[in-house]
Amino acid sequence: MKKHLLAIAVTALAAGSAFAQANDTLAKIKSSGSVTFGVRESSGLGYTLGNGKYVGFHTEMGERVLADIQKQLGLAKLDIKYQPVTSQNRIPLVTNGTVDIECGSTTNNQARQKDAAFAVTTYVEEVRIAVKANSGITGIKDLNGKTLVTTTGTTSVQTLRKNKRADGLTFKEVMGKDHADSFLMLETGRADAFIMDGSILAANISKSKAPADYKIVGEVLSVEPIACMMRKDDPAFKKAVDDSIKRQIADGSLGKLYDKWFMQPIPPANVKVGLPLSEATKDAWAHPNDKPMEAYEIK
Repeated sequence: MKKHLLAIAVTALAAGSAFAQANDTLAKIKSSGSVTFGVRESSGLGYTLGNGKYVGFHTEMGERVLADIQKQLGLAKLDIKYQPVTSQNRIPLVTNGTVDIECGSTTNNQARQKDAAFAVTTYVEEVRIAVKANSGITGIKDLNGKTLVTTTGTTSVQTLRKNKRADGLTFKEVMGKDHADSFLMLETGRADAFIMDGSILAANISKSKAPADYKIVGEVLSVEPIACMMRKDDPAFKKAVDDSIKRQIADGSLGKLYDKWFMQPIPPANVKVGLPLSEATKDAWAHPNDKPMEAYEIK
């Protein structure tokens, strides 16, 4: 009987520990010596070079966050498990515990805040329109009757539909399975315009066979704060992530990292993206916050 009660107690303790760790990511990382890092394969802020190698501005920034957390926890070694995520599965993989932190190109908005927590904003994105340079398209007014592509799981075309300048326009919408697939549709003439985050558009253009054949045109469709995403209701982990990002802003290392990935030649083609740091991103760094996109205004 004593053995039976002991077994029940041990099981209950283990279950309690697992439950506690579900909302205590720092404890989970410390006990396992590992962390699962959600990364993107073809985003402007993070992408893959193949063979399990993930790079980019947000990817490297996230690695620095995890290095700071490793120090905070006093771990001699931290095993980072890279988990590629897509626009469709990134939120479920965070909420179900598969991914501990995701630093890709995820917009912090009110709807997503119901499911996940966001770190302080590290990049303020502007949704734009990419077209072939000879298309004659210069802005929203020229999209009438055209085929527009965006990536499954993103909100870019919905953003266009809400823009008052798009009133009365009719267009066909097609979806790419990821950003590379969406750009391929533009490249091969299956779409006339690719509506997406400016950084993603600029990165895909810079990696294309003929970058001069494309341009980003027209009005800013929306302003969206991009941030690392985590599970909700884990204030200690969020604080550790925020503290690291604020440290990177304050010591200038985040600015140098931005310059490395957007203003210098980058792999695999050693081509420069050429997207200067925007005033909106500078302001977000000067006043660190986790405000959702609904708090921003298009100027």
